[in-house]
Amino acid sequence: MNVQTSGLFISFEGIDGAGKSTHITGLSEALSAKGCKVTLTREPGGTVLAEKLRTLILNDAMDVLTESLLVFAARRDHVACVIRPALARGEVVLCDRFTDATFAYQGAGRSFDLQTLTTLESWVQLGLQPDLTYWFDLAPALAAERLSQARVPDKFESQPVAFFEAVRSGYAARAEADPKRFARIEANQSIEQVFADVIAVAKARGYL
Repeated sequence: MNVQTSGLFISFEGIDGAGKSTHITGLSEALSAKGCKVTLTREPGGTVLAEKLRTLILNDAMDVLTESLLVFAARRDHVACVIRPALARGEVVLCDRFTDATFAYQGAGRSFDLQTLTTLESWVQLGLQPDLTYWFDLAPALAAERLSQARVPDKFESQPVAFFEAVRSGYAARAEADPKRFARIEANQSIEQVFADVIAVAKARGYL
């Protein structure tokens, strides 16, 4: 793929504590070194409006339908204002979480209706999906241990291990349904080895 002319959309997914965010900057630098223009962004967030909604989503108590609607409202603004324009310019978009996270967290983690999420996905994205999704897979117990040594947790990070077991199963289901898009990364390795695996996938796909 000629990422200079067609654009490239890569998402990074995984349960909290899996370490995915650590490697986005590294891949961005590798792609930039190859002459690619990179847009680095995140969800929920990526725009002024979406960042405001992110604060509500991560911290305020609400039912799962309200939560899902806010997630997709933030995504709509993000897609319209950042992602699609960047892809149209032929850039590489690296996004820390996208819709797979909604199916994993709200769908599997909170047991929300998957058909409703699928409908919202179709309305908001109009067929847009990442070209590649890195899934950083880590046992929830190990992820919880990592989080205990990190910052003050938000309302998702403070959930019990059983919640993250369900979220992990949600990611597994999404990966099984779209195996060509997903690349599973074993996150229970050294940072150096995980990043080597990330680079290897990018090279195998012809992006580096």
